[in-house]
Amino acid sequence: MSNGSVSRFWDKYISKTMAYGVKKTSVRWYVRYAEVYIKAHRGLKLDQHTAGHVERYLNNKGRKNRLESWQFKQMIVSIKLLFTEMVILPWASTFAWDDWINQCETLEDGHGTVARDYQKIDISSIVKGSLAAGKKEGGLFKLVFAQYPEHIQNIVIQIRVMDYSMKTEKSYLGWLLRFIRFHEMKDPEILSETDVSRFLEYLVIDRKVSSSTQSQALNALVFFYKNVLKRNMSEDFQFIRSRKPKRLPVVLSRSEVKKLFHYIDNNPQKLMAQLLYGCGLRLMECVKLRVLDIDFDYQQILIRQAKGKKDRVVPMPKAVMSDLKFQIEKSCIEHRSDLVQGYGKVYMPEALARKYPNAENEFRWQYVFPSKLISKDPRSGVYRRHHIHESSLQKQILKSTKKAGILKKVNCHCLRHSFATHLLESGYDIRTVQELLGHANVSTTMIYTHVLNKPGVSVNSPLDIL
Repeated sequence: MSNGSVSRFWDKYISKTMAYGVKKTSVRWYVRYAEVYIKAHRGLKLDQHTAGHVERYLNNKGRKNRLESWQFKQMIVSIKLLFTEMVILPWASTFAWDDWINQCETLEDGHGTVARDYQKIDISSIVKGSLAAGKKEGGLFKLVFAQYPEHIQNIVIQIRVMDYSMKTEKSYLGWLLRFIRFHEMKDPEILSETDVSRFLEYLVIDRKVSSSTQSQALNALVFFYKNVLKRNMSEDFQFIRSRKPKRLPVVLSRSEVKKLFHYIDNNPQKLMAQLLYGCGLRLMECVKLRVLDIDFDYQQILIRQAKGKKDRVVPMPKAVMSDLKFQIEKSCIEHRSDLVQGYGKVYMPEALARKYPNAENEFRWQYVFPSKLISKDPRSGVYRRHHIHESSLQKQILKSTKKAGILKKVNCHCLRHSFATHLLESGYDIRTVQELLGHANVSTTMIYTHVLNKPGVSVNSPLDIL
């Protein structure tokens, strides 16, 4: 192209970029990423590029250890604009641009996978994790922490000693902060049960919180007083309770499940959704699957350290076996390339990392659904390929639900509800379903019998008799 043609090309590219919603101050970075891509394929005209060229280029860039998630997203969008707005090629309209963007999301500092490893339980780690919660929560944390650092440290230590989940830690700490603020920054050690009651009643009467939210706040404060201040609540401790509504789980019919899967265009999201429904997995159980958890010979999947720190085995659906093998082969190829370029490490819990120091480089410990981007571990500082971020599948499910025209409130957990309900409909014993779901108590599983118990359904409506 002549200099004039080149100038017109980039002028048009800039206008398309701004029309795409990119801020004026960021446009130059998109232009730069597009220029770097073109220079990396010297001698190849833009109209001769294929999806394979883009795939290889992004895979190589995903191994750059100082590339942040937001920068990688900018790079993907810049290349997308080249082939969907400038040189419009047939393959570009069906290329998985959104999947690439979603799959390069990195794990934040407080993510449950890595939040507690490679650190001591000390003030600095607690402060770092809490300030990462966002401006609102971080500001409240600073305020309370300045006055009562020992209370903050002690509740976190007790939670971790008792091996509660990261979500529980964040929740309990948050409720303690709000409780202290509600009582005008008074030391909780001088507050009584009446003060706890006032706070719980305020949540219901003024804040209109649900029964489960009030119960969560109560559990947090009872935990703090019992385990940190060594004071038990009296048996006659009373307060106004929020009424707990009886809610039934949202369940998709078999035809709706088929329709939903039809509109999930790309792997690995489609495969992940099929595992949620076909095995009754929770979202994070699916995301954290490792290669050694998949047993093709016995056609089963081992779920490690699920809710309640329990392992369980679920049957592998025959319908996903070939796709699952393909996904693992793809991960294997990617892992080999990582090793060649000096990477290939995967996150290992600290105890396992000490016991098996070389395991982090072995393929069997790699995630079945790895991220597209090698990123810095937020706690250890080591560059690794973590698992795909759970938001990738959440976004895909919401998008596909709209495309399928399903009006129910569908999320990832809805597929687990549907798994349980459809098994019971097929005549499977409730104890079997309980084991597959990993429920500690059969009463939790009983909620799915609402589909089987249809009081009044066989009655003819008087409207139909008219």
